[in-house]
Amino acid sequence: MAATPPICDFGWKAVNAKLKGTDGAEHAIFDFAGPNGLVVAFICNHCPYVKAVAERLVRDAEDLAPLGVGIVAINANDATAYPEDSFQNMQAFAARHAFSFPYLHDEDQSVARSYGAVCTPDFFGFNGDLQLQYRGRLDASRAQPAGPDTRRDLFEAMKQVAETGEGPRDQTPSMGCSIKWKDAA
Repeated sequence: MAATPPICDFGWKAVNAKLKGTDGAEHAIFDFAGPNGLVVAFICNHCPYVKAVAERLVRDAEDLAPLGVGIVAINANDATAYPEDSFQNMQAFAARHAFSFPYLHDEDQSVARSYGAVCTPDFFGFNGDLQLQYRGRLDASRAQPAGPDTRRDLFEAMKQVAETGEGPRDQTPSMGCSIKWKDAA
């Protein structure tokens, strides 16, 4: 079922946490912030929206790095109910798409909850002070291939954040599969 996150809560402070990466090591989210910003992307392996944008997310991460903006991806889906989102499958997904950024596992879902993540993909763009400036889509393609003239919403927003410290006021929310929450015990 498709889900849409709320609009950007400008100035909201990013939350740090240590999570296991697909490289097997523990990583702090803030370790991947660049001097001009950080994108925290909640993604998963099985969602058709994520599969459709994975290569463009890698492209945007590579294009944002010289602008001083880092990126980290986090999978919080319940892997028991959705085995395709297991840690082992995360490792394969990151390798298959040649992720140039860390892909972290939020096994207890506490980070996704602290961010208020709603769907995959759900993009949070922070400035150099780790204040939220963008919460929108990667581009208009959704779960379809992007045409050559498709505007790169995430890239353009984070380029503006890198240059000015502030994100665009006009933002289009991301859309994707709902996060697969674990049943409460």
